[in-house]
Amino acid sequence: MTLRARLFAAIGLVALLSLVLALAIGAVLTRRAVERNTLRDVSAQLDLLVERERQAILPFSRLRSLQEFLERQDERVVQVSLDGSSPLLPPERAAELRRGARLDGTLESDDTRYLYAARLVRGKGFVLLRPASSTNSAWRPHVEGLIFAALVTAALAALIAFLLARAIARPVRRVAEATRELAGSSEQPPLVPVEGPRELALLAESFNEVAVQLARAREAERAFLLSVSHELKTPLTAIRGYAEGLREGMLPAEEAATTIVRESQRLERLVGDVLDLARMRKAEFSVRRETIDLRTIAQDALRRYESQAREFGVTLDVDGTPTAPALADADRALQVVSNLVENALRLTPAGGSVRIRATPGELQIEDTGPGLEAEELARAFERFYLYSRYGRERPVGTGLGLAIVKELAEGMGGSVEAASSPGQRTVFTVHLPLAGPLGATPAGSELTRA
Repeated sequence: MTLRARLFAAIGLVALLSLVLALAIGAVLTRRAVERNTLRDVSAQLDLLVERERQAILPFSRLRSLQEFLERQDERVVQVSLDGSSPLLPPERAAELRRGARLDGTLESDDTRYLYAARLVRGKGFVLLRPASSTNSAWRPHVEGLIFAALVTAALAALIAFLLARAIARPVRRVAEATRELAGSSEQPPLVPVEGPRELALLAESFNEVAVQLARAREAERAFLLSVSHELKTPLTAIRGYAEGLREGMLPAEEAATTIVRESQRLERLVGDVLDLARMRKAEFSVRRETIDLRTIAQDALRRYESQAREFGVTLDVDGTPTAPALADADRALQVVSNLVENALRLTPAGGSVRIRATPGELQIEDTGPGLEAEELARAFERFYLYSRYGRERPVGTGLGLAIVKELAEGMGGSVEAASSPGQRTVFTVHLPLAGPLGATPAGSELTRA
């Protein structure tokens, strides 16, 4: 059953039950009102008869014509005993009548329910009886009117229920249709109109946000795959070309081997970087948060790259405070520094310098390389951006190193930023959560990134 059908059935059922309840209550109240009016008529009629009895010479019990008139109206007058022995009036009601009270109400006699009025005349008690069933003809038209009104109301309620169910179901159906379209290969994200009640409008707005974000993610994934494919193809093409040239004896063996080794290393680094990014995107990617010394991390990076720095003719040193506590993952922090130092060494010309500065909660890697333009700083951490920008001019690595640095820094609860003076220097600053003095944290905690 569709949502619209369910809503229509639910609203219609509630309306129907309300109408039935209202009709039943209306019928009961109408019948009671008719009985009260009839009872007033009976009392008024008895008052007239009592007044005639007081003024007439003959009692009306002896007037045949009057008795026949009462019988035609399905009524009768009965004289009752005032000592409480009458089956029509209980003793307490007979006592009230004996004291001159004006009585009226309902009673049962011979399995018949009557409306009655009782009066005291000349020391005698008289009761005018009219069967309660005589009121049926009086209140039935009212009930028929109620039923007709209920049917009209039910029809209107069904129409309103249908329109309301359709109005509620339409936005939900649009979201369902847009979801199916979104699950397909739609180039543009399907958006649904933000309309209807606040809850449905919020649903449509949330869906539109998800659709836009998913479209951006798909576009980023498509661009990433295209970029990776291109970057994988470049070293493979070089390796294949030099290998074929070496096989055919068209290139010197040393030149071909050097190029093949260099491109193989680049290919290996690219594959490693892609795997790192993939691991960071997985739900089980985790980092430890414990108090570490960033000065020690900087010294480890120095030992790792000092031989490479000597080969490049670049000065590599460590600066900062004697201790630099931070709340981070030591292995991930070393990976961040290693990526930044490797990039700096690759870009810094011979005779230049690369400095690692460690202070509490902060790492800085400064180089004297060519630097970046101001408009390039905002996109420096995008995948393959710097490689596509300077790949033919500078040895900028795989184009994924800075993206990995950003992911790792954010994964540890920190951030990274870049500042540059073109032709003079570039500084990458990694901010990490501050920690207390070294050794103050008794145990580390593990955070999992979704």
